[in-house]
Amino acid sequence: MPQLSPLNWIFLFFMFWMLVIIVGTMIWWNNKNLFYSALNKKPLNTPNKWNW
Repeated sequence: MPQLSPLNWIFLFFMFWMLVIIVGTMIWWNNKNLFYSALNKKPLNTPNKWNW
């Protein structure tokens, strides 16, 4: 394995954790939107309660 300078190790460390945070956020956002869309589904033939 090639030797890296300490600055490159710090850069790789931050890039790894940023990737973990971004992927985790994307998974959470996808599940959150699916959860809310499942909750907000209502039957198609419901009468409109508004008179306009």
